[in-house]
Amino acid sequence: MNIYQPHLMRIVEITDETVDTRTLKLEFKAPEMAREFQFSAGQFGEYSAFGEGESTFCIASSPTRKGYIECSFKSTGKVTQALRRLGVGDTVGFRGPYGNHFPIEEMKGHSVVFIAGGIGLAPVRCAIWNVLDLRDQFKDVTIVYGARTVGDLVYKRELEEWSRRADLRLCLAVDPGGETPDWKGEVARIPSAVEKAVTTAEDTFAILCGPPIMIKFTLPVLAKLGFAAERIYTTLENRMKCGLGKCGRCNIGATYVCKDGPVFTAAEMGRMPQEF
Repeated sequence: MNIYQPHLMRIVEITDETVDTRTLKLEFKAPEMAREFQFSAGQFGEYSAFGEGESTFCIASSPTRKGYIECSFKSTGKVTQALRRLGVGDTVGFRGPYGNHFPIEEMKGHSVVFIAGGIGLAPVRCAIWNVLDLRDQFKDVTIVYGARTVGDLVYKRELEEWSRRADLRLCLAVDPGGETPDWKGEVARIPSAVEKAVTTAEDTFAILCGPPIMIKFTLPVLAKLGFAAERIYTTLENRMKCGLGKCGRCNIGATYVCKDGPVFTAAEMGRMPQEF
């Protein structure tokens, strides 16, 4: 078996989340792969635009939703721009799933707080839908999500759906200056929004993803609220390329993000080299 050979997938739906962020819904061309493929929330894959290369994205859909996967990406380089030029019916390559995952099984019976910034909602979205599809197996669910501006918020249709649900609490925020006249959410940066929305860490896990600066300033807020570092999970995409620990691009000291992660606890991140 060639570990670098991608599976062929067909684009069945395209959603433009923002002016530069797009979501692809993909189905396996091979019927046996469509039947047998399994993954866990937090794992990632390598997505190919043939003739251009591969890019690493999380699997943004939930493992509870069978028959397809989704990925979301910003158009920032050669491969993502090539993926953006593709249309419904076109073929992309996929390798995966790779890496570890969020401990959803361990979180059952407890409360969960999801915190995300910008496109960092993609891997968190996977875990959110995983939990919501098994909603009766969890206690309180809180979602805190923010972006620089209203226009930078992704998954707007789902944000609207979550806002109508009585079985979760949703807090939306944009940075000061990023609001519009009709904005009804918070005008605050995410650490401040978390401090306002989350009142206790008792019997609660936290899943956190976003820009490094957001994570840096949100972790002390969670610690202040009483979250143990072992109960705070985040996910990294530190220059991952091969997904298999072969190329050495993603290492942080002795840690390979693609093999040892991409999901880490705050305690594990605290033991990584300071330059990270």
